[in-house]
Amino acid sequence: MPQRLLNSLLAAALGAAALLAPPARAAPAGHATARGCDPLAPAECLLPFPNDWYTRPDPGSGTGRRVAFDTAVLPRPATGLPVDPAAWNRSDGFSPGSALIAQVPGLDLAATGAAPLTDIGRSLDRDAPVVLLDTTTGERWPYWAELDANATAPDRQALLIHPARNFHDGHHYAVALRRLKDATGRTIPAAAPFAAVAGRRLPAHDPLRTRQDRLRPSLTALRGAGVTAEGLNLAWDFTVASTRSLSGDLFTIRDDAFRRLGDRSPGFAVTGVTDLTPAQDARIAREVTGRITVPSYLNLPGGPPGSVLNRGRDGTPHALPGNTQTAEFRCEIPRAAFRTPSRPSLYGHGLLGGRSEVGAGNVKDMAAEHDFTFCATDWIGMAQEDIPVVLGGLADPSLFPAVPERSEQGMLNALFLGRALIHAKGLSTDAAFRTADGRPLLDTRHGLAYDGNSQGGILGGALVAASPDIRRGVLGVTAMNYGLLLNRSADFAPFQQVLDGSYPDKLHQQLILQLFQMVWDRGETNAYANHLTDHHEVLLHIAYGDHQVANAAAEVEARTIGARVLSPALAAGRSPDTVPYWGIRGIGPGQLPYRGSAMTVWDSGTPTPPLTNTPPAGPEYGHDPHEDPRNSPAARQQKATFLTTGRVINVCGTTPCTATPTS
Repeated sequence: MPQRLLNSLLAAALGAAALLAPPARAAPAGHATARGCDPLAPAECLLPFPNDWYTRPDPGSGTGRRVAFDTAVLPRPATGLPVDPAAWNRSDGFSPGSALIAQVPGLDLAATGAAPLTDIGRSLDRDAPVVLLDTTTGERWPYWAELDANATAPDRQALLIHPARNFHDGHHYAVALRRLKDATGRTIPAAAPFAAVAGRRLPAHDPLRTRQDRLRPSLTALRGAGVTAEGLNLAWDFTVASTRSLSGDLFTIRDDAFRRLGDRSPGFAVTGVTDLTPAQDARIAREVTGRITVPSYLNLPGGPPGSVLNRGRDGTPHALPGNTQTAEFRCEIPRAAFRTPSRPSLYGHGLLGGRSEVGAGNVKDMAAEHDFTFCATDWIGMAQEDIPVVLGGLADPSLFPAVPERSEQGMLNALFLGRALIHAKGLSTDAAFRTADGRPLLDTRHGLAYDGNSQGGILGGALVAASPDIRRGVLGVTAMNYGLLLNRSADFAPFQQVLDGSYPDKLHQQLILQLFQMVWDRGETNAYANHLTDHHEVLLHIAYGDHQVANAAAEVEARTIGARVLSPALAAGRSPDTVPYWGIRGIGPGQLPYRGSAMTVWDSGTPTPPLTNTPPAGPEYGHDPHEDPRNSPAARQQKATFLTTGRVINVCGTTPCTATPTS
């Protein structure tokens, strides 16, 4: 993120945090006595999480269940305003990337022997103290466990269990915590309610009997997987949202918009053409600006920041009659295109940025070196104009759904820009995209490419998954799942100020981040990852030690989409992991060129990032390599070859890929 923007965000965040600071006589952090809380965890409502206790049967949903949060169970911000659960209750399950959260006072994970981030393979050991079981298939699920390193009070420290690859859409999972130890090695006993539920059948009049009956099938499934009641500290179950629930909104507005469009090009207008001399820019000959007209599925005319999807009674998004979105765009046409028509590609900008980032030096280099015309539009929902909405959502979660829902409209805007780029009667018919003698500057015969960095990678996977025109995309310095990323990102510092003001309790913060992710899924790759590579291919470029986008989350993405890692990925001894890139198959020299989705790790010499859920902040973490891969000519060569041929080539010889640190 540019430092200037970071500074302005910090100033705004500090002001918001001051306004939101809780009164001196704030209510206690826990509210487990609230109506509807799970009796298994009496210390804190909504725990353990995610949890089918907070769902209801729904035969019409994709999973047979429906999330059923009551305002009483959702943590309230410091303002005391209740959180409206409507956006969450549209889901038929929980996020496929959700962290599992429990609270076990006194827990010592090292003494317990739980699998850490550096040894994910241990999570599948027969005697592992944490067991995640897919009851739909009987498969044990890999994970890593950590205690929240941000906690300020031991009795409010969350146990976080992260899936090492996303859970399957629509599947049901059971969780077991067993033989948990404190720092002295003593076994931590189960809370009395769980001990009763896990024991003998309770009488019909017992207040825990209903809870026992609901949990019994999961305890039976765990027992079948070798997890007995002996030493069991806690067990619960949850259902992952169905594919229809996760991707239905975006695919609905896409299908409706393209049905309306038919075989026509989207409407467009060119608003500016700037021809550059070689002295002004040796790489780019022409910059073009314009606008695309897109059907708007947002609930306010013109879809301004803060808009949400306009929904019918059944919850399906619908366009308001006559409502349109004007998507401003900018294109960079290289000098090479005046010799040979260029490949059209969309470019995805970074965190809360804008379309002007298509004019960055590394994008111009890629365009000039490999004859691409890159075009970008603001990723509304997560663009600079949305910053106040993002800050507002952190202060009041009821406002947060505007972020992902407007992002979905932003994706549709980009899809329409992409169609206009490759349509025979689209942008290529305008004089701005032709030479003086009328020759086209765009080669529309080979379809559309996508290249995005940072946020452009995190959201770009969703765009690629939804696109009818993009076959291959490059996701640069990427990952997915903001619920996993935010604690680990140096970029989150200004936003953390607001979150600290609205939710000063760190245990509540962890719950809020996972609640955010439930609705955020639909506006980024996390919801689409399980099916991203069914019909598309992506190349992930990762900066080792990235300060802004955590490597751990990128590896979860690679496992989920089935991407292979170019090997050797890192020099011997560089990774702290017992098995580097566990669960990600390698691409060896004999398998090149490789066809399929892949991940390349670029090492600039930056120190290994923290192994906790904290950002690499401070001088001990050295240079931030976030900008380095895209500034590497070798990386750009690999990207271009992949986008034009579908082949992943090795541009690094027999050694791991390295990138020169950029300022």
